[in-house]
Amino acid sequence: MVSFSEKSVLPSSHDVDSGHARLNELGYKQELKRDLSMLSNFAFSFSIISVLTGVTTLYNNGLRFGGPVSVIYGWFIAGSFTMLVGLSMAEICSSYPTSGGLYYWSAKLAGPKWAPFASWLTGWFNIVGQWAVTASVDYSLAQMIQVIILLSTGGKNGGGYEASKYLVIAFHGGILLLHAFINSLSISWLSFIGQIAAAWNIVGVFVLMILIPSVATERASAKFVFTHFNTDNGEGIGSTIYIFVLGLLMSQYTLTGYDASAHMTEETKNADTNGPKGIISSIGISIIVGFGYILGITFAVTNIPSLLDENNDAGGYAIAEIYYQAFKSRYGSGVGGIVCLGVVAVAIFFCGMSSVTSNSRMAYAFSRDGAMPFSSLWHKVNKQEVPINAVWLSAFISFCMALTSLGSIVAFNAMVSIATIGLYIAYALPIFFRVTLARKSFVPGPFNLGRYGVVVGWIAVIWVAIISVLFSLPVAYPVTIETLNYTPVAVGGLFIITVSTWVLRARYWFEGPITNIE
Repeated sequence: MVSFSEKSVLPSSHDVDSGHARLNELGYKQELKRDLSMLSNFAFSFSIISVLTGVTTLYNNGLRFGGPVSVIYGWFIAGSFTMLVGLSMAEICSSYPTSGGLYYWSAKLAGPKWAPFASWLTGWFNIVGQWAVTASVDYSLAQMIQVIILLSTGGKNGGGYEASKYLVIAFHGGILLLHAFINSLSISWLSFIGQIAAAWNIVGVFVLMILIPSVATERASAKFVFTHFNTDNGEGIGSTIYIFVLGLLMSQYTLTGYDASAHMTEETKNADTNGPKGIISSIGISIIVGFGYILGITFAVTNIPSLLDENNDAGGYAIAEIYYQAFKSRYGSGVGGIVCLGVVAVAIFFCGMSSVTSNSRMAYAFSRDGAMPFSSLWHKVNKQEVPINAVWLSAFISFCMALTSLGSIVAFNAMVSIATIGLYIAYALPIFFRVTLARKSFVPGPFNLGRYGVVVGWIAVIWVAIISVLFSLPVAYPVTIETLNYTPVAVGGLFIITVSTWVLRARYWFEGPITNIE
């Protein structure tokens, strides 16, 4: 099904890196430093997927909607379809290894007539989705710091300090500032830090999945972990299927961000093979270690209502409460649990750092083709061959997105929904063009799916269409202004703005990807 053939879209060369040569053939200069190995490329995507980040952040959602059955079996369902999406993206990445990634692919696969609009639509969904990912990841770290402070000062029931929303947003701004400074370093340093991040995620998962259930004085039975379905969600939803679908969000939210491997291809050696390997390996390894983490933590779950109760010591943060109570019940102190939360916090920090890296490369490539306001400013690189302005732009916009939390957490959640649905729409668009308009004209690179490429592509596109509808459904009844799921409003708003700007202005000047060498 999958092959890494020696025959590529380019003749092989012993003197020129295959990714470099292919980039030149596509019409682009080598402006970024090509210094990343396959391991480093994998590390960026793996760190952004970061099961410690996604699962920890949305474990509450999984417990509330379906409980163990949703988080265990939903993980494999979402993981299986995500792998198919990743395989289709990897095949296209092998043929077009550029930092532009998805929007460049759409332009090439949609054909000359539709190329400008296809790349415009895909590009804006991709870049806004990426900024939303960074905003949500770093905001979740700010919230984690808030919970750590709360538990360290006695917990909610012991007079612990609860940080205000203004302090949380200050934490968020400080985190983004650190990420921008780190991403201003050369790619060699980022490669080194990225590999540490990947190792931290893997080791952290295995330590926590063994430590937490081992320390806990009460553990769930295997029957509970693999068969218990929680219908007591308190949201007025009784349908078993409906509940299970809502519980899938934890898994699908976690398994995003692997397009980073594509955005890093202009800095990756032999990118036409190592870029696809980075996409596939980051998804596959995340599915495996993620299952271990979910399994270990779920064995420490014995009372779901208590974990979701906003009046518990962690203020309703389920995994924080699990860690804290596990150590407190055995040793009389929850300090060990707080340390474990620190391990997760570091993983989230690395996740946000890698997310800014990916954002900046997408902004660099998109502005190189003139798609962004003040494009000439954002695609500049410094002496270390880093798109420094794009780095700081990405950090700034992500901070502005998080400011919506000060006005309304509903508005913030709507904006963050673009991080899952908006990003997956950007993933699906080039795949859709590959299996329709470019079905017969697509020229595969060294990595390809052979005769199964079209079938896998169609399944990937259909899956994205399904989750786009499912995750737009109401999450509570009766539906009110406070309980309305604003995901379709946010994603629909982005679509309307993107198409409107195209119709009113961009169609007169945006021509899609622009080559900068003869």
